[in-house]
Amino acid sequence: MPPFKEFTIKDAIPSIIASIFFIFQLIYGFFFATNEQNTPIAYLGIGTFLLSGFFGIAPIIMFPRKGRVEKGKSFVYTTKIVNTGIYAIMRHPQYSSFMLWAIGAMLLFQHPIIILLGIPVILFTYYDMIQEEKDNITKFGEAYVIYMNSVPRVNFILGLLRIITKKTIKKT
Repeated sequence: MPPFKEFTIKDAIPSIIASIFFIFQLIYGFFFATNEQNTPIAYLGIGTFLLSGFFGIAPIIMFPRKGRVEKGKSFVYTTKIVNTGIYAIMRHPQYSSFMLWAIGAMLLFQHPIIILLGIPVILFTYYDMIQEEKDNITKFGEAYVIYMNSVPRVNFILGLLRIITKKTIKKT
């Protein structure tokens, strides 16, 4: 297996930009957005925040347990592809979490500026996710390509349907 990629500031730029837009999205939402809200949509936004929290925390728990992370290393330094639990449903729960936070803010605050600030969060996070996949192909090789072909990138609904369908087919 190739050694871990050393990250540079250039690698972090998309995440930094997405984070800055996200911070502005929340600041504007909490302090300046005062428009009328559609209550059911606002509740959907809160639900989206909660779902994103699950997707954000799951990898912190899964990687050290299943990814053969060296003792004392960050959970991101897996030496094995994790394809169970949330990773059997979607490949990038943490990136999904960040995008869902931005969408949750859009739904909760329902303000045009919040939506405009959220779009770059989603785009830069998606770009960062694509770069991560390239790094994982380099790191894990063909095994990661096979994993990519069997598990959706961020579509957790499709991932759940695939698992349910596989279990239904096995039972018959």
